[in-house]
Amino acid sequence: MSKDIYILGIESSCDETSISVVKNGREVLSNIVSSQIDIHKLYGGVVPEIASRNHIKNIDYVYKEAIEQAGICPKDLDAIAVTYGSGLMGALIVGVSFAKTLAYILNKPLIAVNHIEGHIAANYITHPELKPPFVSLVVSGGHTALFNVKSYTEKSLIDSTCDDAIGEAFDKVARECGLEYPGGPNVQKQAAIGEANIDFIKKPQSKNLAFSYSGLKTAVINYIHNKTQKKEPYSVPDICASFQKQAVEIVSTRAVDSCKKAGVKSLVLGGGVSANKYLREDIEQRCKKLGINVYYPELKLCGDNGAMIATMGYYMYKEKKGFAGLDLAPNPNIPLQ
Repeated sequence: MSKDIYILGIESSCDETSISVVKNGREVLSNIVSSQIDIHKLYGGVVPEIASRNHIKNIDYVYKEAIEQAGICPKDLDAIAVTYGSGLMGALIVGVSFAKTLAYILNKPLIAVNHIEGHIAANYITHPELKPPFVSLVVSGGHTALFNVKSYTEKSLIDSTCDDAIGEAFDKVARECGLEYPGGPNVQKQAAIGEANIDFIKKPQSKNLAFSYSGLKTAVINYIHNKTQKKEPYSVPDICASFQKQAVEIVSTRAVDSCKKAGVKSLVLGGGVSANKYLREDIEQRCKKLGINVYYPELKLCGDNGAMIATMGYYMYKEKKGFAGLDLAPNPNIPLQ
């Protein structure tokens, strides 16, 4: 019988301090997440310096809770996996510094994990049967990208955003509508009681262009400003429903087309926006017609978390990839390719 492998995953790329212990890549023994949403809600978005300070404040406690809940001793760990990019520089420094300290004290290998690959790997936890190859759509506050995932540790970029990410657009539209941060869930709530009866973008986006949300976001903002200046009433639920429909159609159509071109029958979602109910339903309907299977993480694994980093770290550990020294430096802008 092969030895069980225990990986500790550390995630601190934005405003969630999370540490997890995962056994054999798919069994989560603990996944502690300390959220800063209530703090940043006061400012209408994430304030990098405040995020960094709170990571410093919380990370030791989160680590102890993760180890205790997992029911193992730190010496039983096989490796320490950490998000080294992309993300907020100050936030990344906290996680990487803590991981390097642990690796040194425990004399364990250190594995540098790409945050995006962590979001893809979250699906291996929710769907134990899932294996590459497949097409993956990663949608979050910082990314909108399609990948051809060839193996557990190999991927190639199909397409990405040339300006705003879809999650960033949701947040900015929410702010213009007077909705609280985080914008995505609140736009979804308003959209559920509205009608998608406003065409913000008349001309469909060309399939040959990179993802773009700047134009759609600006069209929504201009619509609200024009209504306000003319002192005309407008419906926030209708604005949210219309924006959500057009934003989702951009990624849904491209994701399904990519599956057809790649000749694969599996589409895997990841990232915070993959929790959006309308997005899931729209993609499922499109894929059902073509016999494409759709996978997405359970809701608690859509956002940033240590379990997805530990899972990705497991496959890198198995394939002897991503091993780093104590000179590992955070990289806030890792190329998607």
